[in-house]
Amino acid sequence: MENKKILVTGGCGMIGSNLVKRLVEQKNEVYVADNLWRGKLEYLNDEDGNPVIDVNTHFFHIDLSIADRADDIVRKVDYVVHLADIVAGIDYVFGNQGELYRMNHLINSNVIHSCRKAGKERLKGFVYAGTACSFPATRQNSLEAVPLKEEELFPAFPESGYGWSKLGGQIETGFLEKETGIPCSILMFHNVYGTPCDYGERSQVIPALIRKAVRYPQEDFHVWGSGRQGRAFVHVDDVVNALCLTLEKGWGQGVIQIGPPVCTSIGEIAEIIVNISGKDIPIFYDTSKPEGDKARCADYTKARNILGWEPQVSLEKGLKQQYDWIKRQIEKG
Repeated sequence: MENKKILVTGGCGMIGSNLVKRLVEQKNEVYVADNLWRGKLEYLNDEDGNPVIDVNTHFFHIDLSIADRADDIVRKVDYVVHLADIVAGIDYVFGNQGELYRMNHLINSNVIHSCRKAGKERLKGFVYAGTACSFPATRQNSLEAVPLKEEELFPAFPESGYGWSKLGGQIETGFLEKETGIPCSILMFHNVYGTPCDYGERSQVIPALIRKAVRYPQEDFHVWGSGRQGRAFVHVDDVVNALCLTLEKGWGQGVIQIGPPVCTSIGEIAEIIVNISGKDIPIFYDTSKPEGDKARCADYTKARNILGWEPQVSLEKGLKQQYDWIKRQIEKG
């Protein structure tokens, strides 16, 4: 892999910070843009507590929803990996749909426009991170999950404003590639988990359940919904593998989804977490709370054939690693 100058937007988040570290290990020059809404600058630190990039010259604390903020950074690099977006747990996603849609539309369009202005003469490639939430709700409203295929994205009918906002960025990425000739790659992630992560009130399902298990009995172990709803959970290390592979051979291949072919119910996740905790924790399913799409999983044939990608990290191993990390954070206060 040749050394590259790469901008990672959202580079202080879970996916971004792990990707930045991997790219630096590969001797690339990496720039990071993040507003630190969920990400943390400390996530860029190595095991000795030192940042893996020079934060004075290669980190930019900026709001990408404001036009032109990314222009100068984009002109410094060869590649842009666009991970930045606004997302959180299901209560936040469905309780703030209009604002979330608006913010993600602005972020996506501004970053893509900065790339358009830089042009093919400057940029060698643009990677856009999409989401399986953009698939039609009609394909995710049954508990019998049939692996999703990329060609099923249209006619479009995402369940949430978040899914629509990410689909819009995906469409604009297609226009960028067609109109400028800048090579593009679109990866659609299923439910990514791992560390470092937000495990507070805005957290997504796995870190929220781990937090409850760690804090039990101070916090009740309540699961939102029936527990029968399921997702295709993919570990952050596997997602970083996919991003590195797509920087080499994912250009001009359309949408490629990244996720396993297995749908794991939230009830199963809860049971595994309780088992990892070693505690006698009763599981309460709160059916008054939203649970989102019923079930989904991935037909990752395209990722395997084009990228040579396969999921590697088992759910049990990934959950144990995340449980131990969150437990350490809580104990440190």
